[in-house]
Amino acid sequence: MPNAQPETLTLNRIATPLGEVLLVTDADGAVRALDFSDYEVRMMRLLGRHSPGFALAEGRAPVAVRRAVEAYFSGEVRALDAVAVKTGGTVFQRTVWAALRAIPPGETRSYGQLAAAIGSPKAVRAAGLANGQNPVAVIVPCHRVIGANGTLTGYAGGLERKRWLLKHEGVTLR
Repeated sequence: MPNAQPETLTLNRIATPLGEVLLVTDADGAVRALDFSDYEVRMMRLLGRHSPGFALAEGRAPVAVRRAVEAYFSGEVRALDAVAVKTGGTVFQRTVWAALRAIPPGETRSYGQLAAAIGSPKAVRAAGLANGQNPVAVIVPCHRVIGANGTLTGYAGGLERKRWLLKHEGVTLR
């Protein structure tokens, strides 16, 4: 049996007001990863975990995906809603990530509300851990999850970026 060729994913670097983002897409145009360039090591680790056996080539993501990312950062906060993602992960993680995508721009949820939204109200910590393993930052909007008391909590891209993203989407922070 011949060895299967690794799947080739495309890495596109895009300038944003928050710094360069790394956008990884597959041959079908689905986003496999998105993160800020200063977190490239983290992104590669998550990508390897969720999409094992891949090859990465610098190039350009599909025009529609690039335009959606650029439009989001230019103020069209719903521009990412229809972008296809392929995350890998466990069934539980994918359930959490789908619930994150259901949080509209301009709104936030607590970790408890996120756990309740997936039908597992006691799985607050597990939902938080899944949130932290999200390989597609911004598109799968883990930044929309805040503490139960309304305060900002951890964000892999840094709290200042989380604050910027939420304000950009129209959230009034305490």
